[in-house]
Amino acid sequence: MLVSISLILFVTVLFGLGFAGRFVEQAHFKRLVDHEQMRGDFLVTQLKTYPGAVPGQRSPTMVCAEVVIASDYLKNFFASWQDFFGGEICSYSRMTDRAKREALKRLIDEARSLGYNAIGNFRIETADIGDRRTKGAEAMSSWIGYATAYHCDTRAVTG
Repeated sequence: MLVSISLILFVTVLFGLGFAGRFVEQAHFKRLVDHEQMRGDFLVTQLKTYPGAVPGQRSPTMVCAEVVIASDYLKNFFASWQDFFGGEICSYSRMTDRAKREALKRLIDEARSLGYNAIGNFRIETADIGDRRTKGAEAMSSWIGYATAYHCDTRAVTG
């Protein structure tokens, strides 16, 4: 009897934490979408050249942003089953998408705060900082984005 109550309590807490994590993830995605829609005429490119660069403005400067993101317990639980049977772990794919988009958001925010309206040579580096196979550990990763912020004539670039 005590074992079944403990099991029910464990499953209830596990799913409660999972649903809370899902709620936080969806709210974060909504904030990212809102920011992306407000980006307006801010130019982001991975080119090593700087299209539309305006000569005579302030010199371009490097901007950096770091994001550390972790999964929740329910994602880890289901990911262990997916890992056992094989295939893509979709919950981790969503987690990495969030991290990449958040790093880009932070780069844009930093460049704007410095008075620039474009970033070029945008790059992302990643590092795993958590091992989900270790008992009690969560899957975590660090995303470092960097780019060169510069002044751009957006009319020249967009036509």
